[in-house]
Amino acid sequence: MAEPSSTGNRTPNPEAAQSAFRSALDVIRGVEPRVADAIANELADQREMLKLIASENYASPATLLAMGNWFSDKYAEGTAGRRFYAGCRNVDTVETLAAEHARTVFGADHAYVQPHSGIDANLVAFWAVLSQKVESPALARAGARQVNDLSEQDWAELRREFGNQRMLGMSLDAGGHLTHGFRPNISGKMFDQRSYGTDPATGLLDYDAVRAAAREFRPLIIVAGYSAYPRLVNFRLMREIADEVGATLMVDMAHFAGLVAGKVLTGDFDPVPHANIVTTTTHKSLRGPRGGMVLCDEALAEHVDRGCPMVLGGPLPHVMAAKAVALAEAARPEFRDYAQAIVDNSRALAEGLLTRGAKLVTGGTDNHLVLIDVSGYGLTGRQAEAALLDAGIVTNRNSVPQDPNGAWYTSGIRIGTPALTTRGLGTAEMDEIAGLIDTVLSGATAAPAKNGGTSKAHHVLDAAVAEQVAKRAADLLAGFPLYPGIDLS
Repeated sequence: MAEPSSTGNRTPNPEAAQSAFRSALDVIRGVEPRVADAIANELADQREMLKLIASENYASPATLLAMGNWFSDKYAEGTAGRRFYAGCRNVDTVETLAAEHARTVFGADHAYVQPHSGIDANLVAFWAVLSQKVESPALARAGARQVNDLSEQDWAELRREFGNQRMLGMSLDAGGHLTHGFRPNISGKMFDQRSYGTDPATGLLDYDAVRAAAREFRPLIIVAGYSAYPRLVNFRLMREIADEVGATLMVDMAHFAGLVAGKVLTGDFDPVPHANIVTTTTHKSLRGPRGGMVLCDEALAEHVDRGCPMVLGGPLPHVMAAKAVALAEAARPEFRDYAQAIVDNSRALAEGLLTRGAKLVTGGTDNHLVLIDVSGYGLTGRQAEAALLDAGIVTNRNSVPQDPNGAWYTSGIRIGTPALTTRGLGTAEMDEIAGLIDTVLSGATAAPAKNGGTSKAHHVLDAAVAEQVAKRAADLLAGFPLYPGIDLS
């Protein structure tokens, strides 16, 4: 099996990058040295920690540097060539480049690169669908060109229609996301929402159950995509279900966008040819700056482009510049090697855990993440997360299907391979990491509660075990330096 490419971790011009970052810190230190120190310390921490958070990665030096410049000073509401502010020709250039690269990388009809985050991208998508399917017909009935032309009565009726729409999305404990219609999030306050789950016996998505739920509920939008589901989704089948009930299929690929860009997910498992609208973050497996993006078919393009002022404020031109750089990197052939290595590493990590007796949701993985049910170790997710952190392994707790501990304490740990794959670690290292994880979880116990019994929040881990694992993790990472050639000490 080929070793993963560390292209994203390589510094093509280390002398220039070293000079750029050191000079930047010197400038910052002249104003607020504590901020400069925190930046340098963050790099040191990331170099030392075994980063297994599935939603994190390491952006390239070029991507990072593209964010620190004069574009930060610009207001650029509107879209390229149609701004509400003058003097945006250079912003037009970077936004156009980012959109062009996105269309090329993903094979999309249209790309909108202004969203600041994944939730912003989802809000743009939701309101684009509402604009297309609810607002536009209402305007046509009233003979109005825009909402400001509506009578008070017609406007009140349209507002009622906006608030009376339905969404069907994956349940949170099955691997869905808060932004897919859950009450604590604005999406749950916007829509009458129901959830589809997974088969209780296998943990796998049950398409017949999704179809039955769609037929009964008749949603305006069906959301596919996930943040903690370790298998693939058949988007062709999801589109068939959506078409059958007249729903718009929206796919949130924030977690696995890098696997789509890298052509690991193709055919039925590539959402772009099948969905009406696709949202994503640009960090995570795509390895870009923190931000969001919307891809859609031509029918929704004009509605998506109204993201500002519909949902967004002024876009962040410096982040759009970084998106253009990262998407240009994703268009390179070596990014495909990287994407495949993410999946190879994830499967090796899962296999290493299984051979050591760990219980995995769905029994394994087909993508970039693994979900461990830590109840078999006698721990809650919060205890497991804290114990692993004590040993230098950074993860995050996560619900498992039908989780008895709820969304705060949880019964699971979600781990992912995009970041370590960027550093160049391969399948042999993943097996060793599985052993380190098992050592920590096997050695940790629930701490006694003050009122008797055991605590859901606190753990006990022998200091010698934590020190031993942390040392081995540091030794392992020493062979795969992060941002080699950049020294901020």
